[in-house]
Amino acid sequence: MNGFRGFLYWLGKLLGDINAVGKGRVGRRIGRRAAGKLTGRGLGKLFK
Repeated sequence: MNGFRGFLYWLGKLLGDINAVGKGRVGRRIGRRAAGKLTGRGLGKLFK
């Protein structure tokens, strides 16, 4: 994901982080992001 699309995904994550800080939900966001990474890795190994 190089180029413009990659930039948009990066920008979306950044804006979500800023929004979470403003609403005081940083811990919840970190937990969900970690859970998503673990799920993605597990599914990647399962369907390799």
